[in-house]
Amino acid sequence: MTSQSVSATHFSELKSKIEQRKARVAIIGLGYVGLPLALLYSESGIPVTGFDIDQRKVSTLNAGGSYIFRIPAPEIQRARALGFTATSEYAQLETMDAIIICVPTPLNEYHEPDLSYITGTTESIAPHLQAGQLVILESTTYPGTTEEVMVPILEKGNRHGLKAARGSDSNGKSFFVAFSPEREDPGNTTVARRDIPKVVGGLNPQASELAGALYGAIFNRTVQVSSPAAAEMTKLLENIYRCVNIALVNELKLLCLRMNLDIWEVIEAASTKPFGFHPFYPGPGLGGHCIPVDPFYLSWKAKEWDFRTRFIELAGEINSNMPYHVLESVGRALNQHKKALNGSKVLVLGVAYKRDIDDLRESPALTIIELLQKEGALVSYNDPYFPEVGRGRKYDLQMKCAPLDNLAQYDCVLIVTDHSDYDYERIVRESQLVVDTRNATRGIRSAKIVPC
Repeated sequence: MTSQSVSATHFSELKSKIEQRKARVAIIGLGYVGLPLALLYSESGIPVTGFDIDQRKVSTLNAGGSYIFRIPAPEIQRARALGFTATSEYAQLETMDAIIICVPTPLNEYHEPDLSYITGTTESIAPHLQAGQLVILESTTYPGTTEEVMVPILEKGNRHGLKAARGSDSNGKSFFVAFSPEREDPGNTTVARRDIPKVVGGLNPQASELAGALYGAIFNRTVQVSSPAAAEMTKLLENIYRCVNIALVNELKLLCLRMNLDIWEVIEAASTKPFGFHPFYPGPGLGGHCIPVDPFYLSWKAKEWDFRTRFIELAGEINSNMPYHVLESVGRALNQHKKALNGSKVLVLGVAYKRDIDDLRESPALTIIELLQKEGALVSYNDPYFPEVGRGRKYDLQMKCAPLDNLAQYDCVLIVTDHSDYDYERIVRESQLVVDTRNATRGIRSAKIVPC
């Protein structure tokens, strides 16, 4: 049998396994993206194994528990009953047919891409790579990462001299590679995961077809693009679109505050236009893994092409400055009450990056707390999703959730995340001063409320 026919056999065998729902799927990184994806495959009757270097996550899942609020333990238990298991042993990858990588891609201290999770994971995969396997990267990154960073590591580090299948020149010692950007929206219950179209871009047509089939088994629609780089750019465009528009309304909010206009009223009125307008809303800053991070990935990559993304950089600057605006607003509001920020007791309501989720990634609340503390404020926080906030990549707060049983003790209550659990009428009634960054107190009339 020639190498070309062996390659064709690898392709047809994997395609057949996927169509028969017998392909064994490995998902590396069991966080906010990887775990929901693993459960979706499990629910569809496709054999799936989760991989994570965090042994605590592995143990929790194998015991039928969950560490993500929006994924209750019974969902994990149902998946376990269907055969789902978690492991930290990368050697088990040798028995898998498809490997999907869902690891973080943060920024370093200089706002440059930190690909250490991708490179570290790829280096761990390479020694166990087998001919005919499909490797898919889902982590958000700059165009070119899949082909320029991940593929060379896989080719150099595997034990069998395997090469990624490119063009039509694949052979019996090939593996398939694709990129498919994650489209998770934590807390969104209006759109079923299956109904979110899945973009895929393969290194060659066979890889695209295999990735499309693999995702087509659990998503109602897949969208194939010409290359991994095109799929990588698609994800960046989606998030930069949101970043730029949020920056626009954040800047307009600052102007409206000076003009004594209500930006929320203006947005609501503009939203009645049935064409050419989509509403975006201001806030205390950007949070989550994608929107605060992704624009900097593209700005960094653009420099390689002697191109400056001025529009994107300006949007990032505006959004990054919003926590400082919040700090100034709290200081001014306290000043109106003849109090200094230094020494004042401030309660921050909500530390998650958006309402009704247990996700701290890039939350502006963390920056705001640190800024308040640097100015001498005595800061406490309350968030029903976080009994404590310890240490992360960019913060070390070591704080415990404060109860809401004595709001009058605080000089200022600062609403940063507008969780649905909060009784805002009671909060306003019992507080001395409320600074609202989210319009959470809309409809409540009180001189205590200061819009921010």
